Amino acid sequence: MLEEVERWLSTRSWSVTDRPLHQILAAKHRTGQTVSVVLPALNEEETVGDIVAIIRHDLMQQVPLVDEIVVVDSGSTDRTSEVAAAAGARVVHRDDILPRIPTVPGKGEVLWRSLLATSGDIVCFIDADLKEFSSDFVSGIVGPLLTDPGIDLVKGMYDRPLGGATGQGGRVTELMARPLLNMHWPQLAGFVQPLGGEYAARRSLLEQLPFPVGYGVELGMLVDALHLVGLDALAQVDVGVRKHRHQDGQALGRMAAAIYRTAQLRLARGHLIRPSLTQFERGEDGFEPRTYSVDTEERPPMVEIAEYAERKVA
Repeated sequence: MLEEVERWLSTRSWSVTDRPLHQILAAKHRTGQTVSVVLPALNEEETVGDIVAIIRHDLMQQVPLVDEIVVVDSGSTDRTSEVAAAAGARVVHRDDILPRIPTVPGKGEVLWRSLLATSGDIVCFIDADLKEFSSDFVSGIVGPLLTDPGIDLVKGMYDRPLGGATGQGGRVTELMARPLLNMHWPQLAGFVQPLGGEYAARRSLLEQLPFPVGYGVELGMLVDALHLVGLDALAQVDVGVRKHRHQDGQALGRMAAAIYRTAQLRLARGHLIRPSLTQFERGEDGFEPRTYSVDTEERPPMVEIAEYAERKVA
């Protein structure tokens, strides 16, 4: 491991217990910064309500840490929107944000548009499929941004159990993202969960970053933030254990392809000869090919969008 990364691990990796809530609140009051929590959601009626309710109770009603909770629904066919609204979130549909630009499927698309639907100086992203959720996820990763002006982005780190086995979750991280980062961006080798969906950043950073529209958004954001603000402006906080719905192997394969594509663009900004992935499923006549397109589109930095610039002026 690079000496720079070893130093970073000792100075920019913390536990949620390192910053008591009263310290974080005092910093928020002193600096006047506001905090938005964004949950990107697609068919998450089973979990989104509990997450919203816990954040509202712990970090809005009990203490005034979070200023707004926004659930961005990306086309759910279940009761995600109704459940989230009933729990106290402001629910916005992806297609209603910046309607001038047609939407495309993908998590990164939702996160990018959420910048126009929120107002916080600090934006905290939380996946909507988490189980046994704790508000420590929010306070833990927001804390360094409120207390240290030199920090611009904070990732959550945690154990990811799979089928009862500790640390076996995050298969795409271990098989794709971690090797890519260690080989091509070794400064980022210290991140425990580089693809984790729980992280917070200053709006002033997020609005300058391009957003891959799909699953490559987390890797792309880390790499681009490294180049823009440097390693010492990035940090991670241990928030315990993350439990969520796991995807099957083929879905993970498509995720890995999108992440590789994101890395490839940042390595060479070159032409991808075949932006698709063929997988196989057993059918009546043997193995049948299924070909999926790989996310190749990226949204530009939000500061380049006229509607966003007009809102900042206003």
